[in-house]
Amino acid sequence: MSIGFALVLVICAGFYLRALHRRPPPQTAYAGNSHVTLWDTTAQVREPVATVEFGDRLTVLDRFEDQARVRTTKGDTGWINTDDLLSAALWQQMNSLDATADGLPIEARGHTRVLSNLHIAPGRTFPRISQLGKEIPVDLIERRVIEAPAAPASAAAPSGENGEAPANESTEARKEDWWLVRAHVADHTPLAGWILGRFVDLDVPPPLPNYMAAAAMRIVAWFELNRVAGAPDQTVPQYLVVGVRGAEGQPCDFTLLRVFTWSQKRQRYETAFVESDVCGQLPVRLVPAAATGGDASFSFADASDGAPVDRVYRMHQTVVRREREAAAAPARGH
Repeated sequence: MSIGFALVLVICAGFYLRALHRRPPPQTAYAGNSHVTLWDTTAQVREPVATVEFGDRLTVLDRFEDQARVRTTKGDTGWINTDDLLSAALWQQMNSLDATADGLPIEARGHTRVLSNLHIAPGRTFPRISQLGKEIPVDLIERRVIEAPAAPASAAAPSGENGEAPANESTEARKEDWWLVRAHVADHTPLAGWILGRFVDLDVPPPLPNYMAAAAMRIVAWFELNRVAGAPDQTVPQYLVVGVRGAEGQPCDFTLLRVFTWSQKRQRYETAFVESDVCGQLPVRLVPAAATGGDASFSFADASDGAPVDRVYRMHQTVVRREREAAAAPARGH
């Protein structure tokens, strides 16, 4: 054997052992999107091997740039983009968030108005759980205010960072609303996560948006207090609506509330009660009418004077009055 050939063998063996040493041990991950294709190679010319669905368990065998070679529970092996993978730790956090969201009341309902990222925590820097398409129904559960980092206007692309389209943003640091939502995505169970509030359009029942627009009030949440006789053989809901004036990022979840009752005589909604001096915190707690002797009641924590204090209201027929004030309400868990 010549010295040159032996040298080539040594070099090749060295590269092989180096590559083998750098290959990470197998790890567990989960498919982060539905209908994800596994490919036989990372090259541009490739063939599909299998398709995995959201939540399918995968074993990560190797990684190359933004691709990962995985094996399914059925034994199929192929390459997948790492953006379509959720780590085992993130999967566990996501299940914990789902369990938390299941135990919290729904404050409003809406749908995504643009392609939107669903994050494990409020903020753009936290891992993305999934990317939601347009018109995905979502239940809004909890609001958080997060300071958004300032960015030069020239650096903001029209499509936004990570699929999040920026509004007309200044170079000054500002605050933005994030919402914990439960997204109703086709092909799998509801998925909890955090989303930028301005990417959600609320599905406010008509004609409430018209009333609120006239009052220059941006609706945050609404609640059905009870139902009364409307047209013959029909009932109509009576509503509590809470909202704010101004842009997102305000310290109070809502600063205004209105109760709308149904006028049988005029066959329209009328404003029965208005309050505009609150710093309300969600959730708004409702007591069913049957549990209060036929009267509807609601309460929430008000932080107008600093420490949260409970405000309790009762509606008797079309009259709404503030009933009592508790000493202090427990602070929210965030």
